[in-house]
Amino acid sequence: MRQLPLMAAPPVAPRKRESAFRRLTGALGPGLITGAADDDPSGVATYSIVGAQFGTGLLWTALLTWPLMAAVQMMCARIGMVTGEGLAGALRKKIPKPVLVAACVALLLANTINIGADLSGMADAAEMLTGFNSHYFVVLFGLGITVATIRLRYVQLAGTLKWLALVLLT
Repeated sequence: MRQLPLMAAPPVAPRKRESAFRRLTGALGPGLITGAADDDPSGVATYSIVGAQFGTGLLWTALLTWPLMAAVQMMCARIGMVTGEGLAGALRKKIPKPVLVAACVALLLANTINIGADLSGMADAAEMLTGFNSHYFVVLFGLGITVATIRLRYVQLAGTLKWLALVLLT
């Protein structure tokens, strides 16, 4: 039996020490995008209106709702890790199909209305900046987001969304 000659390992280039800023931005990922996802135009408008009407008077509710929201997120994550399915897939085994279909249709309707409100909010802001009719911007933004979602790779889209989410800190 013939043995192959051993080859020396290629030399490894010394790693450059990354700056703290680069390490921080590299660590930010889907969690940041998910956290910023609710800061959409319709959400910001709602927060602004409620804040103008009630000030900090309803802030006490955060002490009750935050732990409940965290518990729901943790349960959903654990269900996904254990079953390897999404929430609808896991519920399909426990809930009658017509009820699950009705819930999914209601979710689709609510998301469609929310996306319409977001596009309208972005278009109204663009109209204030440019003076052009907001109806054109609704179509432009809708087409732009659709093309970006279909054509861009996940890494490109996630990187873009990460930097857009960081803009919310300003």
